[in-house]
Amino acid sequence: MSLSGLSGISLSAVTTGRFASILKSLIWIAVFLGGVELIVVALAIRPYYLPRPSALAAAFLATPQAYLLSMWRTLLETMIGFVAGSLFGIAMGVLFHRWTTLRELFFPLFVVSQTIPVIAFGAVVVLWFGNTLLAKAVISFYISFLPVTVNTLLGFAAVDPRQVALMRSFGAREGQILTRLYLPAALPQIFVALKLASSLSLVGAIVGEWFGDTTGLGVLLLQAMYNENVVGIWVTIVASACLGMGLYAIVSEAERRIVFWGAEQ
Repeated sequence: MSLSGLSGISLSAVTTGRFASILKSLIWIAVFLGGVELIVVALAIRPYYLPRPSALAAAFLATPQAYLLSMWRTLLETMIGFVAGSLFGIAMGVLFHRWTTLRELFFPLFVVSQTIPVIAFGAVVVLWFGNTLLAKAVISFYISFLPVTVNTLLGFAAVDPRQVALMRSFGAREGQILTRLYLPAALPQIFVALKLASSLSLVGAIVGEWFGDTTGLGVLLLQAMYNENVVGIWVTIVASACLGMGLYAIVSEAERRIVFWGAEQ
């Protein structure tokens, strides 16, 4: 059999495996939702405490545009904050690793900044930028950059100094050592932080919407809470969970493709 034929078979096997994994996950979700539906009905649990999944689906389908527009707005805020926070965190990790004095001066300030409640910081940001998309993205950025910075530093610290010395002995410049040794070695740690930051940035966007906006999952959550609409609250929670799982899945897929050697360990 030719090499191209083997590659085709391998690709087909990988695709089939992914499809089977997705199908298995969907089946488990369907089983879980069906189980919750039966438990709620069998135990006669009041909707005030736990509405049936079918009631949540009906509420979503009654006004799908409102939920979809809110999810899109929150996703946009989250992605801007997540991307900015990730790039900033990696850049700070590189700078702090390269210049110890810089790390000693500013890294403690980074840590202290995270002790400020996001609600308090969000109020200041909204005063600065108004109830804009930028304000929500800044809040997402604020709570997502530190894990990336910390894990970048941890990844760099795990590099064997003998490997660095070997590259220098062959005349490698600092930039080459960074891009060909430090960053590839730190990528597994960085992606751990990116998966965490994807969830944190979503939380930041939703919290930012609580300070006032016209659309977004945070807005729907507040409206449902003020109206004591328990079904609406749960629909918004499920929509937020779907966004969070989607972002996590995207980062995980990027990790699988970029850190391809991780599967070999």
